Amino acid sequence: MRVTELQVYPVKSLGGVSVGTSVVEPWGLAGDRRWGLVDEAGDMVTAREAHQLLALRAEQVDDGQIRLVAREGPSILVDTPLGLRPLPISLSRQDLAVPADEDVNDWLTGQVGRRVRLVWQKDPTARTVAEPMGGMPGDHLSLADAGPVLLTSQASLEQLNDWIEEDRGEQDGGEQDAGEQDAGEPERPGRLAMQRFRPNVVIDGGAPFEEDGWPTVRIGDVDFRTTMVCDRCVMTTIDPVSLLGGPEPIRTLARHRRWEGATWFGTRLVALGVGTVRVGDAVSPGIET
Repeated sequence: MRVTELQVYPVKSLGGVSVGTSVVEPWGLAGDRRWGLVDEAGDMVTAREAHQLLALRAEQVDDGQIRLVAREGPSILVDTPLGLRPLPISLSRQDLAVPADEDVNDWLTGQVGRRVRLVWQKDPTARTVAEPMGGMPGDHLSLADAGPVLLTSQASLEQLNDWIEEDRGEQDGGEQDAGEQDAGEPERPGRLAMQRFRPNVVIDGGAPFEEDGWPTVRIGDVDFRTTMVCDRCVMTTIDPVSLLGGPEPIRTLARHRRWEGATWFGTRLVALGVGTVRVGDAVSPGIET
């Protein structure tokens, strides 16, 4: 098994970038989800309710800057807000974050169509992985939902897409829904792209969903512990190009991958050390710790 893709999302719920190599820190891939959006009340704003966020992309420029890019082309540089007073936010196990400059907030508000503020997690060691989510003492977390690193498997996605096609055939006699693929959509007709699941690490090889049972995994020279299989939310049903919602993949996952009242795809990982991972790295499950 090998790593086929690495993805970093500097801002929670915005599009990210593919990278060939990434430093692994205790709280995830370097630069991943250290920024997020909040409303005027300090509540987190995500693409679950604000689909337009997926039309924006965040890129890491250097240690002190990121760039926000709109699909239509305009962009804005964002400096890491040093020396500014934190503001209250509502996020599990983190109640403060540092706001970006007001011109950035105005730009984002214009792009999203609602008042939002960009905030930065100054100290990633202050937030922990929750014990019910597989966290142990010393596990740190960025602004990600529940785990520092999300791993998905191409073999698992192919199986899911096969199920979707089979289930569609049972429902409509095998005919494709009219208008299912737009001209510019990267997903093949009836086949979902991995982008839907917003992974950090994509691997190929092995059996579908075998990653569910890995207690640990070595990626290149870095060891990780699996905290839990990843429960999937409505965000996976948003087409990343059209920004419209639909029933898949939750409908099919509910038929084939539902337990404990949730649907599941991918695994959440915590790094057991620091190092560097690269596209092409070998993936070896089951390392003893």
